[in-house]
Amino acid sequence: MTTEEMLGKVDHTQLKAFATWEDIKKLCDEAVKYKTASVCVPPAYVKRIHDTYGAQLNICTVVGFPLGYSVTEAKLAEVRCALAEGCNEIDMVVNIGDVKNGDFDKVEAEIRAVKEACGEHILKVIIETCYLTEEEKIAMCRAVTGAGADYIKTSTGFGTAGATRQDVELFGKHIGPDVKIKAAGGVSTLEDLEMFLGLGCERVGTSRAVGLCAEHESAAKCLA
Repeated sequence: MTTEEMLGKVDHTQLKAFATWEDIKKLCDEAVKYKTASVCVPPAYVKRIHDTYGAQLNICTVVGFPLGYSVTEAKLAEVRCALAEGCNEIDMVVNIGDVKNGDFDKVEAEIRAVKEACGEHILKVIIETCYLTEEEKIAMCRAVTGAGADYIKTSTGFGTAGATRQDVELFGKHIGPDVKIKAAGGVSTLEDLEMFLGLGCERVGTSRAVGLCAEHESAAKCLA
């Protein structure tokens, strides 16, 4: 897979609490230049990005982020606001407490409600694998599938660990045929990016991919 093809599957991400407009603008300029799948940004920047870049960018934002325990009504309000301001894709965090309590029907109902609010827009569901047992991860594969979400996503990048080969392989065995996989959290090398895409991930969330691919292309030119 070429670097261009890899970047076409990357959600170029900047979700730090202290991200300034200059940080966000740099991210967006890189995304336009390298044609990443999207920029994944804080909700507060969605409108400004849309007003500045228009159709040049596919904008993704986060809901219930990063802890997931806001009430469903709050998540729905976040979704509606984000879509109204020009967002195209939503990455939501499930209520991890409900998952740990075994309330999988409740979790599925919330995901379904958020997907209904998203309509035709893409919904990626973050289950934060670092906090879950294998049985809970499998249950979440079923919940995400049953709720009709578009993607299951490993991690926020703010938990105790990020994406792993084992979790992506587990997803592949238990999600429905219409659910895709997004790996995120700790994707810090070109080898990581290649591995997750090779495992079948349709998206990878990282802030580093553009820099890594640019360095790789530069090195290849020097060696040519």
